[in-house]
Amino acid sequence: MAYAVFAHYRCRPADEATVRAALLKMREQTRAEPGNLVYEVHAEAERPGGFVLYEVYADRAGFDAHASAAYFDELIVATVRPLLTDRTVTFAEVL
Repeated sequence: MAYAVFAHYRCRPADEATVRAALLKMREQTRAEPGNLVYEVHAEAERPGGFVLYEVYADRAGFDAHASAAYFDELIVATVRPLLTDRTVTFAEVL
């Protein structure tokens, strides 16, 4: 069963360029993963510093492989998360 992730990230406008660059690098890496089906990065039109990520993996194992990749730690854990002022993540099974 496909596994989806909806992530809402918010950072200070001063950090927006750094977060955007890291998320776009993450998109490039993730789309090459065998278990990834969709990885979209959106900038919120009405909220500076707001981002929405929509990800779909073939299954939970595909997401788990993604989350354990070295570039995930580098780009998300070490670069993006410390700059966030708010973060919500929803995991869902695709029906």
